[in-house]
Amino acid sequence: QTFLANGPKQEPYTVSKGTQLEGFCMDLLSEVAKKLGFKYRVQLVKDGSYGRQDENGNWNGMIGEVMRGEADLAIAPLTLTAAREKVVGMTKPFMQTGISILLRKDISEETGLFDFLTPFTVETWVGLLIAYLGTAACIFIAARLSPCEWSQPQSEQNRFSLLHSLWYTAGALTLQGAGPHPSALSGRVICCSWWLFTIVLLACYFCNLSSSKSSESTHLTVKGFEDLANQEMIEYGCLAGSSTLAFFKNSNNPVYRRIYEHMERSKSFVSSVDEGVRRAKEGNFAFIGESVSLDLAVARHCELVRAHEVIGMRGYSIATALGSSLIKNFSVAILQLSEAGELAYLRSKWWASSCIADKAKSPTVQTHSIKGIFLILSLGLGLGTLLAVLELTFKSRRHAVEQRKSCCTVLNEELRLRLGTSNANRPQENVDKDKEKP
Repeated sequence: QTFLANGPKQEPYTVSKGTQLEGFCMDLLSEVAKKLGFKYRVQLVKDGSYGRQDENGNWNGMIGEVMRGEADLAIAPLTLTAAREKVVGMTKPFMQTGISILLRKDISEETGLFDFLTPFTVETWVGLLIAYLGTAACIFIAARLSPCEWSQPQSEQNRFSLLHSLWYTAGALTLQGAGPHPSALSGRVICCSWWLFTIVLLACYFCNLSSSKSSESTHLTVKGFEDLANQEMIEYGCLAGSSTLAFFKNSNNPVYRRIYEHMERSKSFVSSVDEGVRRAKEGNFAFIGESVSLDLAVARHCELVRAHEVIGMRGYSIATALGSSLIKNFSVAILQLSEAGELAYLRSKWWASSCIADKAKSPTVQTHSIKGIFLILSLGLGLGTLLAVLELTFKSRRHAVEQRKSCCTVLNEELRLRLGTSNANRPQENVDKDKEKP
């Protein structure tokens, strides 16, 4: 048996490709035909509308053609309503939708409490913390090893304790400075490497923070219909004569009634979905429509976003003649396709996003993009620590010649004094006490 199906052109449900028609509805009709074993022929609805009842009770569009027998079935994003259910047969819904809001991203996003951290990724912040602790540790070690920084460990107190090293590194990170500064070459190499690191890092941070703040609109945040109704800074509207408008018109909810009265008062309706999307892209306008259509607009236009709130849940169904035997078979086939995951696959196929990355926000600095400055810091820390060891080695070698001892012995004594002064001083103190006893 061959059936005649009608429907309007609407992306991505039914679109032309050469002389053929393709889209979500065409794929759905093909899958249903395979399960039920029938052939079909598709024609576009003559007036291009879904179906609306006029003042005389007559129906136009797809519903009218099915009622008059000009088509056996109508397949499109046809909303299941009580008025349509009275005059035609409607199958089980093949897609769920609702009413939501389409906006530009800069008027829909809320400013977060920790947005000042967004210029860097988590990996970059972790890398900065490791670099800070590593630099402070290198300053502390170099200041204890270098004889130019600490010449008399037996009698002098080292200026660079661990706490002072952490404080000194933090002061340099905030460009405030904290004395005293290292006097040895090894300490100065480490400090210069850290200063260069902080200058480049702060430049990247403030550049990205400035660009992110300049691209945000902080005067308004719209997350749902209540936020939309409570503001007067942006205009909003829906498709004229649509089921979305009827929902707000017939609702007893005070928030929804205020939205309807505002749209009627300002006449902010649009003639098509494309016009609503275009006005939302221009800014200062929120388009209220069916969530499925808005999801498609978000997938095609990266600067748009759909609000999370969805109200008035409804379904899209296939329409047949009232009392037709096709309704039961079509409903069973749709449920089988849903249970097998075919409907979800078709949804992901035709609603695939063309947005590779979020272009509405400023790019976040990735760790790999500034890995060069981390490498320079690592080389500086290694070079400074190596210089401190060499300085101590040269001093130990000179003292070994003077005292006629092994260089390794003198170096070992120096390391014990510098890295464990409390233990090293105890033998000397005990010797002094023994001398005082007689």
